[in-house]
Amino acid sequence: MEPVEIIEDGLLLRPWRDTDADAVHRACQDPDIQRWTTVPRPYLPEHAHGFVTELSGRAWAEGTGAPLAVCDPVTGDLLGSCGLVSIAGGTGEIGYWTAPWARGRGVTVRAARALARWSFDTLGLRRLVWQAEVGNHASRLVALRAGFRIDGRLRLADPAPGGAADGWVGSLLPGEVPAPGATGPAGPGTLAARRAAVFGRPQPTLFATAGAGELPLRPMEERDLDAVVETCRDPETIRWTTVPDPYERADAQWYRGFSREAWARGDAACYVLADPDDRYAGSIDLRLSPADPLLADVGFMTAPAARGRGYMPAALAALSAWGFTTLGLARIEWKANVGNTASRRVAEKAGFAFEGTARGGVQHRGERVDAWVAALLAEDLT
Repeated sequence: MEPVEIIEDGLLLRPWRDTDADAVHRACQDPDIQRWTTVPRPYLPEHAHGFVTELSGRAWAEGTGAPLAVCDPVTGDLLGSCGLVSIAGGTGEIGYWTAPWARGRGVTVRAARALARWSFDTLGLRRLVWQAEVGNHASRLVALRAGFRIDGRLRLADPAPGGAADGWVGSLLPGEVPAPGATGPAGPGTLAARRAAVFGRPQPTLFATAGAGELPLRPMEERDLDAVVETCRDPETIRWTTVPDPYERADAQWYRGFSREAWARGDAACYVLADPDDRYAGSIDLRLSPADPLLADVGFMTAPAARGRGYMPAALAALSAWGFTTLGLARIEWKANVGNTASRRVAEKAGFAFEGTARGGVQHRGERVDAWVAALLAEDLT
């Protein structure tokens, strides 16, 4: 296969040259490139030289790939890498990275669209595939804006050391590539891209207003673990929730890790509610539905010493508002075992409308039990 040059939407995609080695080496010192791609670690000058002089040319010659440098067509400056890392059976797999000095300009989105158009129109491929480690929301956002549909997750054959064991996978078919200059994906992809941008950043601290003060909602920290254990050993917590019984410090440590992973996956936002002195006062989770992108549910527990102060209704209202405005949710549901009047009061004070009883609505310690159901809608806040 003969190497090509592609010029589109203010970019030049061209074969790699010997003179690119220094810029490639400099770009691949970036922690994000080393974290999320398969470049060698540490990345040495000889790795860059071998890639631009041998590996890239061999892929073109053997027809197994189409590696391309992404450049400024006027200055010739290297902006990134975007190419086909494999070609087989009418399918190509796309791979890309953006040089640190070129980020924030939509470079790789434009490059991925140009590459996709060439792959379908010139190579005659019938499908492009994108894969990335779960948690790589920057790559996911590029794929979505390039028109890829995220199809699900798969177990990685060769996970990166210290990385996730699962990956996201997406696909793009002919006729699905956005036109040059299009600002983003259409339809469901718009919401997915919006959330990729949210979950691709560090989990933010939120604030709830209770009385005259503000209460921070923040990710769980090591200093919270003892208070979490104490809360989860409380008889009322054990009675109404599904926390392990007996509850050990290892359980709290596991949940802290789970919370970080849930944010990385884009599945949930798990928060500690802190009191005005920033001490643990409870936990609250907003969990996105895997079946309905506009639906989420909430779960919470309050530390014994913080009960009755109005902290949790304020936290629930703040987290729900964030879910509607930032994640684009339409409905947030609350469920609790019938009889859990304390939880019901929290939901109703936060504006949730009681909807009824779901018979056998939840699983609780080995059996199905009836559950109260309430919900808050996005329009309830207007």
